[in-house]
Amino acid sequence: MSALDTFIREVASVARASDDEHQVAQRVAELLSALLAGGYRPPAELTRTSADRHVTYPLYVAPDDSLSVACVVWAPGQRTPVHSHETWGVAGIVSGVEREVRYLKPRDDQVRAPLTPAGVNDWTRGQVTVCCTTDDDVHAVTAIGEEPTIGIHVYGGNIGIIKRRSYDPATGAVEWFASGWDAPSATSVG
Repeated sequence: MSALDTFIREVASVARASDDEHQVAQRVAELLSALLAGGYRPPAELTRTSADRHVTYPLYVAPDDSLSVACVVWAPGQRTPVHSHETWGVAGIVSGVEREVRYLKPRDDQVRAPLTPAGVNDWTRGQVTVCCTTDDDVHAVTAIGEEPTIGIHVYGGNIGIIKRRSYDPATGAVEWFASGWDAPSATSVG
């Protein structure tokens, strides 16, 4: 059994064992740290950048959509919009540097109010963070530095189909989206 298969089995067991998403995310972060410390690297075809935007390659999606593991790849300078996840999530850096800008999650009664910044972190190779829980899941990510940023992300649902929010941080305006999944192609840059 591969290191990734063992990791997925352990994550699924942790996720089934508790309804406390904070506890689950913390334990998954420990498992992801061990996976990266053990030298795991995603397959080369799932580490290719796109000239247009960051890409999200599925490493695993549970048949019941209760869990997903993705390889997320940014070319230098690429960024995400400010967005939510609507589930728990953990991210670990395989290579490059990910700059995360966090925002306080608006309450339902804070419609059309500017978002409140909550901090900036630069995540580097081998570092793992709990990127989201449903009560704290608004951020934007930028790949900084000279090399692509490659991360392994684990979510408590199928992140490709979950309806999520994209925010205008200046106004608080929200648009809903589902990110979908990417597949390696001839247009990927290697």
